[in-house]
Amino acid sequence: MKTNAKTKALRAGTLTAGTAALTALLTSPALAVVRDDGDDPGPGLSIVETLGLYVVAPVALFLVIAALIMVGDKTDKRRSAND
Repeated sequence: MKTNAKTKALRAGTLTAGTAALTALLTSPALAVVRDDGDDPGPGLSIVETLGLYVVAPVALFLVIAALIMVGDKTDKRRSAND
């Protein structure tokens, strides 16, 4: 029995979707409402703190790393041009 590309793609997609669904199901927080003994969550973050931590800080870190790479790249071009 020959298997064509369409059937292989469908099989691969089904396997991928099934694996993703199983992973999501297994990692879902079971009984998350019930607190454990000794569980002491801290105060929540404000909107400004959340945006700063999860948006501004990664973007700033990316820009700093990109700037350092660009400065290092320009230094190498000057050296090779002088040789």
